[in-house]
Amino acid sequence: MTAVLTRRPGLSRIRATGSPLHLGCLAIVGLVVLAALLAPWLAPHDPNAVDLGNALAGPSAAHPLGVDAAGRDTLSRLLFGARTSLLGPLGVVAFSTVAGIAIGMAAAWRGGWLDSVLSRSTELVFAFPGMLLAILIISVYGEGLLAPVIALAVAYLPYVSRLTRSLVLAERARPYVSAYQVQGHSAVQICLRHVLPNIAPVVLAQSTVNFGYALMDLAGLSFLGLGIPALTPDWGRMVFDGQTAIQHGYPLSAILPCAFIVLTVVAFNVVGERWADRVARRDR
Repeated sequence: MTAVLTRRPGLSRIRATGSPLHLGCLAIVGLVVLAALLAPWLAPHDPNAVDLGNALAGPSAAHPLGVDAAGRDTLSRLLFGARTSLLGPLGVVAFSTVAGIAIGMAAAWRGGWLDSVLSRSTELVFAFPGMLLAILIISVYGEGLLAPVIALAVAYLPYVSRLTRSLVLAERARPYVSAYQVQGHSAVQICLRHVLPNIAPVVLAQSTVNFGYALMDLAGLSFLGLGIPALTPDWGRMVFDGQTAIQHGYPLSAILPCAFIVLTVVAFNVVGERWADRVARRDR
């Protein structure tokens, strides 16, 4: 017997809305990503080149956005800082999304005691603040990007796993899953080839929103002087270093990275929420 199997449209059918806000946020995301990729060619100076004799100088032809308290070019540090500021959230989202999908899918498909154990475990993580976990790990392993990324990825994992679990439970009740089971397809084949493409747009929309929050959390850790080494260009670290400039009446080196953080976080959140709304309207 040949079963007629239907699948809901996946990523290829999700199109962005054309609202000015959404398009503007997409443009911001694109420009920030390009700045990170092209930083070595766009930056006019070495981001770590110190010139104490020129400290806190205002904008000029050589330094369009001025310099910080150590005489380092602000524009160059903003461009190179985009790399670190985006790489950290990317690691958080990649780990939490892959692990969250695996945990949520296993819990929903197997059910029983495995579902109970995995669900209770993720609920325990909810009770522990991600920032506090990151600070504890940094205090043990010292400076670096890896420790806060792992800590925040663990903190964000429950959001993805719970969403995945609810989506997979809904997919299991659909006729196409039963048809594939009758045809002898294994659970792994059904999940990876058919269920995952159907739930991917919703999960990726959530991950896009998580990216913005992760960027903000990592910037907050850098502002506290944790995680990112002092010489590494990073937007959060630039705000931390700019405190001295603010006290001397030169706030530009601190205000600019703050503006970049806010704009990027808002842009990613708007893109993720609009994507999620688009998926929700498609499924009605």
